[in-house]
Amino acid sequence: MTLKRILGAVALLLTPAIAFAHPGHGENGLIAGISHPIGGLDHLLAMVAVGLWAAQQKGAARWALPCTFVGTMLIGGLVGFEGLNLPALESGIAASVLALGLAVALVVRPPLSLAVGATALFALFHGVAHGLELPDMSSPWAYAAGFVAATAVLHAAGYAVVRVLPQTAVRLAGAASAATGVWLLAG
Repeated sequence: MTLKRILGAVALLLTPAIAFAHPGHGENGLIAGISHPIGGLDHLLAMVAVGLWAAQQKGAARWALPCTFVGTMLIGGLVGFEGLNLPALESGIAASVLALGLAVALVVRPPLSLAVGATALFALFHGVAHGLELPDMSSPWAYAAGFVAATAVLHAAGYAVVRVLPQTAVRLAGAASAATGVWLLAG
């Protein structure tokens, strides 16, 4: 898949979010669910980084990291739907941007259990944040379907980018994400 096709696919994914950016649309929650991971820089960077990092791995980690993130994020979303919060939620999300960016920049290949555990922890923070942001009068299930689908597409985009860009560019993208994580933590 060429970079042009990847960017085209991402543009198509963003189109509904742009079209429904003003109030009065998406009351079922699907568009809001799709928009949440794409519209927040912290979520966007972390989710693309999971795909980048997964593509840098070997063996089972290539599929286990994105699947772990999506599954645990959904559980976190359900926790958020119930109004339960995590301590230092925003700091946890910012830390995920930093850590995942560093993992990509440094091409870290930890044992699978450690990689999956860290990915699950980060996903829990993102999921709870998504769940707490459930728009009024939205179907939680449609909203969850939207943020799960958008996250999976962002993971796939990150994974695909590793296949078409030089490793130096991928590592620089990881470093830029890590720098953004530092900025988010400082802010």
